[in-house]
Amino acid sequence: MGKIKVLIADDHPLIREGLIKVLALDKEICVAGEAADGNEVLDKVNRLKPDVVLLDLNMPKFSGVEAAKILLKNDPEIKVIALTVDDCEQRILELIKIGVSGYLLKDVSVDALISTIKAVYAGETVIAPRITQMLLREVNNPVSGGPASGGLAELTAREREIIRLIAEGKNNREIAAELFISEKTVKNHISSIFRKIKVHDRTQAALYAIKTNL
Repeated sequence: MGKIKVLIADDHPLIREGLIKVLALDKEICVAGEAADGNEVLDKVNRLKPDVVLLDLNMPKFSGVEAAKILLKNDPEIKVIALTVDDCEQRILELIKIGVSGYLLKDVSVDALISTIKAVYAGETVIAPRITQMLLREVNNPVSGGPASGGLAELTAREREIIRLIAEGKNNREIAAELFISEKTVKNHISSIFRKIKVHDRTQAALYAIKTNL
């Protein structure tokens, strides 16, 4: 399997340089390029075809949210990880709706950043625990359109454990390690959870867990 190609999009040169050095330490990841504004992101993605885009939300020309919308509209398969220094709830919810694969605050550890890149490349959605908690008010708002509680009674004790861990922002590998089961077993449980609570991805499952106080 080839390396995961990552495009780093941030308007601060020092941050880009730091991310490049950090990611270079992992043998499974290569930095395909870097971009300093929204227009450059779109151009570099078109030319370099990265697997994952690390996208700062505060960039010149147009915002990271607008860039993410265009990227995912042009290529729904591309993996976008949003990086932010603030905790604007409205912006985070907007990113969830358009299908961004990862949501990280810029104080994320190196290990968590690398594991998130690998997880989203493998098809998972990763939400920083602090961001998950910020969504609590929205899903408890009756006009927010958050997930209903149907299917809760159908979840087994193990499935309830797993959906709680999903809501904490843990990926399949971390869940498997915590519960002393295989990643394949975790994936099977998650498929069952999605079917029972009628959701399609980890973000929706995390919101469901918060909504139902799991």
